[in-house]
Amino acid sequence: MIKVTRFNGEEFVINCDLIEHVEHTPDTVITLTNGHRFVVKESVDEVIGRVLLFKKSIYQFGSNE
Repeated sequence: MIKVTRFNGEEFVINCDLIEHVEHTPDTVITLTNGHRFVVKESVDEVIGRVLLFKKSIYQFGSNE
C-alpha cells in the first residue's frame, strides 16, 4: 500500500499490487487493473519510489522470519 495525494490535498492509500501503469499527462495518473484512474500530486518517479520502498519492506520482513 502506498499513500498518495489528490490535488485538493486529500491523502489516500492505493494497493500498489493493483497498479497497471503510471503516466505523466502532464499530471500523474495512476491506472489500476480494474480501470479506476487517480490523478495525484506526486510525480511518476515518486510513485515508483514509494512502490519500491513498500515492496522492499515486505520482502525484508518476510526474510527475517
